[in-house]
Amino acid sequence: MSDLHSHTVAFVRDTMLPQKAPPGTSVGVVGWMRENLFSGWFNSLLTIAAMAFIYLVGSIILPWLISPTWQAESLGECREILAGLGREGHFGGACWGVIRDRWIQLLFGFYPPESYWRPILALVLLAVALAPVLFSDKVPRKLIWFSAISAFIMPWLLWGGTIWTPLAVIAGFVLAYFVYKAVDTAAGALAAIIAAVVAALVWWLFVMGPVSEALSSILPLGIEPVESRKFGGFMLSVTIGVVAIAGSLPLGIVLALGRQSDLPLVKAICVGFIEFIRGVPLITLLFVASTLLNIFLPPGTSFDIILRVIIMATLFASAYMAEVIRGGLAALPKGQYEGADSLGLDYWQSQRLVIMPQALKISIPGIVSTFIGLFKDTTLVSIIGLLDPLGLSNAIRADADWNGIVWELYGFIAFLFFVVCFGMSRYSMYLERKLQTGHR
Repeated sequence: MSDLHSHTVAFVRDTMLPQKAPPGTSVGVVGWMRENLFSGWFNSLLTIAAMAFIYLVGSIILPWLISPTWQAESLGECREILAGLGREGHFGGACWGVIRDRWIQLLFGFYPPESYWRPILALVLLAVALAPVLFSDKVPRKLIWFSAISAFIMPWLLWGGTIWTPLAVIAGFVLAYFVYKAVDTAAGALAAIIAAVVAALVWWLFVMGPVSEALSSILPLGIEPVESRKFGGFMLSVTIGVVAIAGSLPLGIVLALGRQSDLPLVKAICVGFIEFIRGVPLITLLFVASTLLNIFLPPGTSFDIILRVIIMATLFASAYMAEVIRGGLAALPKGQYEGADSLGLDYWQSQRLVIMPQALKISIPGIVSTFIGLFKDTTLVSIIGLLDPLGLSNAIRADADWNGIVWELYGFIAFLFFVVCFGMSRYSMYLERKLQTGHR
């Protein structure tokens, strides 16, 4: 019995075995492929079919993209270069000479070449002005004052004219501020807002013009004016898109709050506006802006065509923005409203501090989708005679040297729009991660 006990081995190990590396077929690229591409016979079949399709498409597109035609001066010269390489036919290669020859026109339209520095500087100012708005935690907060001022400098750079015009516009906001402060102490916030708006409109419509002309005659400071008809290309799309995006968000917030208002008149106006705009195609509004709007204006009134398009695009996007934000407001639990009331906040304080920040965070995907759709819809201005990139592509193809060019121009335009829209999409994802406060 003692011999039996002396030869027994413990069944519970008192030391840990050293860790071993996982099998090579379950980690790395091979492991990922086995798990995601070849996990079963059906997935393996689909993977092989997809790879064959990618190879087929790539064998056609890549040689077309990699085309040595950048120095060509016409479509005929492109075809001669490709024929010398034995690459003839529709898929022989792209004629990139048209992009080298006309890329500046696709960007700036018919803007005066000696003034290209002005839209370039305006674009740089736009990037700097957006920094404190988009990345408030990474840039100095005082830079927001530059953002406010640059909103008046950039239009002056693009259109030119006397420097007193943007200064007079700024004076209208200053006047509205002082009127608001004066009326607020005597008649309340609502009357102060109405008085401030009326004072600003009276200044801009009736006083600003004569004052600006008088100051310009005394001290002529300005740059060469540029007509709106010379605007074009991607610069025109960016101008319309940025202004319409910046204007549609606050207007959409006001419409969303107005649609939920307890005041019947305010609610009826907001609901009627939203439903009418959403029921009308944007191209119809653009036609109204370009042709019919002058009928309702006083005789001799000159209303800039780009400004008319910006107003219509802003109104169109604000109606959709209002519904997106209304969805965010409806998604908030009732306890958030009750919590704001329990803190003793009035309506505007609760909206600014409690309700609206949460509703906007919920609505970020819908807001950015509306922005992207609005920016792409700027190409519709070619229907009313403005030369956006698509309108310029038709003018370029009318040239005898480039008659027959299609995919190269559309591909370059699509790339420009993709860069901007993809950037907005990536920023929305960054903003969602930054504002994420719940548990994942």
